[in-house]
Amino acid sequence: MTKRTILIQIDPDPQPSVFDRVVALDAGADEVFSYGGVQREQVRNLVHGAIFTRGPQDLRRTALFIGGSDVSVGEALLQEALRHMLPQFGLRVSVMLDANGANTTAAAAVRSAARHLDLAQTTALVLGGTGPVGQRVARLLARRGAEVRIGSRQPARAQAAVEAIRRKVPEARVQPAPSDLSAALAGCQLAIAAGAAGVLLLPLAARRACPTLRVVVDLNAVPPLGIEGIDVADKATERDGVIAYGAIGVGGIKMKIHKAAIARLFERNDLVLDAEEIDALGEGG
Repeated sequence: MTKRTILIQIDPDPQPSVFDRVVALDAGADEVFSYGGVQREQVRNLVHGAIFTRGPQDLRRTALFIGGSDVSVGEALLQEALRHMLPQFGLRVSVMLDANGANTTAAAAVRSAARHLDLAQTTALVLGGTGPVGQRVARLLARRGAEVRIGSRQPARAQAAVEAIRRKVPEARVQPAPSDLSAALAGCQLAIAAGAAGVLLLPLAARRACPTLRVVVDLNAVPPLGIEGIDVADKATERDGVIAYGAIGVGGIKMKIHKAAIARLFERNDLVLDAEEIDALGEGG
């Protein structure tokens, strides 16, 4: 008899995300076991419960999903989960990290831009580029060959983000953006706003003053939007001579990528889906 597919939701927040659970079921998981308030020292027993209950031939039908609102905590839980698997005996399950939706959102933003630009020939400004989503956007753009400028009000944080990306992508063409917005935009074909909710990062006048700009993507859905003059529902909408995507427009692409990633987990038992792997899934969507 074919075993049911089980997704084990590991969430460090006190209340496991309802959003993540609903998406998992819609993506085809037969069962979702949700655990909230998960601490690092509790991960071992959850992993062992996953890998010791089925034979190796059936472990592809069990998978882990690590969520929560804190991306750095999620990253630590991912490393802890991998530490307690036993691949030498075939005892492991696939695992996906999407804390705060950072990986699927970043992949969707990059995928949106790639519909209109050859990213390897693109200069991109990532505003709010030191946050968890912004850093992943910058990393994925750099991995695709774009020249990336990371915008931040704190130069030290921008430099730290640059160094973190270069550790992941040694060949990355990435640097902190100039503090002056017009200088930061100079020569850019792409601008992505990934800052905090309700913070205007790219005023309309600055956008109109950049003649090379072709695509803008705003990942903020809370007014005021991060990019002035676009609509939250924009999806490949022309605005003042540029192609615009708003958070809801990107959100539909994000949902397709998220569901594809969940489905992919049940194809094998040795996958680790982090930003790059999830971005690769998005390339066909």
